[in-house]
Amino acid sequence: MKKRHEQKLIILSIVAFIVMNIPFLLVFNTEGAVFGIPTLYFSIFGIWLVVIIISYVVLKRHYE
Repeated sequence: MKKRHEQKLIILSIVAFIVMNIPFLLVFNTEGAVFGIPTLYFSIFGIWLVVIIISYVVLKRHYE
């Protein structure tokens, strides 16, 4: 793996760690729902999905 791709994945993991901490998640802890799912759960799984998609794109470019 190229050094540049490794750096992107490390930065992505650090950003994901920071965003998934309690102070940032409490912003989404409100009354209400999105598509019937509480906003806190929707934000956790939404952020997780975005991180997976970004890491897939980075790794896909590496193997081309």
